[in-house]
Amino acid sequence: MAKKIETTKELTVEDKLKALYELQQVDSKIDELRILAGELPQEVKDMGDELEGLKTRLTNIENEIKECETQISDHRVKIENANASISRYKEQQNNVRNNREYDNLTKEIEFQQLEIELSQKKIKSYSTELENKIADKAKTITDIEEKTVDLNQKRSELDSILAETKAETEVLMLRSANLEKCMDTRLLAAFKRIRKNAHNGLAVVKIERDSCGGCHSKIPAQRQLDIKLHKKIIVCEFCGRILVDPEMGTEDLKKAKK
Repeated sequence: MAKKIETTKELTVEDKLKALYELQQVDSKIDELRILAGELPQEVKDMGDELEGLKTRLTNIENEIKECETQISDHRVKIENANASISRYKEQQNNVRNNREYDNLTKEIEFQQLEIELSQKKIKSYSTELENKIADKAKTITDIEEKTVDLNQKRSELDSILAETKAETEVLMLRSANLEKCMDTRLLAAFKRIRKNAHNGLAVVKIERDSCGGCHSKIPAQRQLDIKLHKKIIVCEFCGRILVDPEMGTEDLKKAKK
């Protein structure tokens, strides 16, 4: 362990820059995997909530269908009862003793006829509603079946990705830890501070088209030359990120992918 610490102290600035850039590549990959794993569970949860909503909708529709059927049945009974009453009142009209009784029975017959007309209208209305509810039920069942298939596929995808990313993340985490052990404590602290404050997690960036690869601000020619010499660690005066030259970046990126 003591020998390892001694080796760390002997690292050149160029070695430190290479280690920093490689650590950045590894940590960025870990970020990508975490983002991927973080989005899929939420997507699965949202799909599950949507499916539960459809199931609740189906239950409500089924209850509404039962209510329509009950109302139709009740009004049919009302029509039967009204017809029976009309028949009874007409029979009674044959036995009345005066016009007053006859007129009263006539009014009862008319009332029952109005009741029949009202029930017929109600039956027609509930029948139309019933047809619509049955159509809604069929569509909702289809939606549930399709969503169930989609959810199962997404869950399978999530399980597969989680299994893959778990192994890869563990390897990358170990590699990141090993790289950190080789770094100067203050340099590592600065790296983590910059990375934490950067919106994309990039603390070390290469020069791209004479500009900072992080904030894209122009870098003076003399400063670019200093960066290529690898004699000191240079940060972007605009965003504070650690700068490395394009050649080092390309070389270490290939190494990080091995």
